[in-house]
Amino acid sequence: MCLGIPGQIVEITNIVHKLAIVNVGGVKRQVNIACIVDEQHPPDKCIGDWVLVHVGFAMNRINEQEAADTLQLLQEIAALH
Repeated sequence: MCLGIPGQIVEITNIVHKLAIVNVGGVKRQVNIACIVDEQHPPDKCIGDWVLVHVGFAMNRINEQEAADTLQLLQEIAALH
C-alpha cells in the first residue's frame, strides 16, 4: 500500500520536464507532474491545483476539501505517537 500526501502546486519550474513546486504541509518540494497533465490541462494551468504526492510524483488531482480532510487525518494520526 502506498500513501499519497496532499499538496498544492504553487509554481511550475520546468514545463518541458513537467516539474513543479508543491507545498506539502508548509514544506515546498519539487515534484514531477507528468501523471496529471494532458492536452486539456497543460502544466501552466496546474498552479493552484491540489494533488496527491507519492515519492516525488503528483499521482492525481484532488479537490481542496479532500486535501484538507486528509491533512487533518494525518495530523490526528501523528498526534497519537
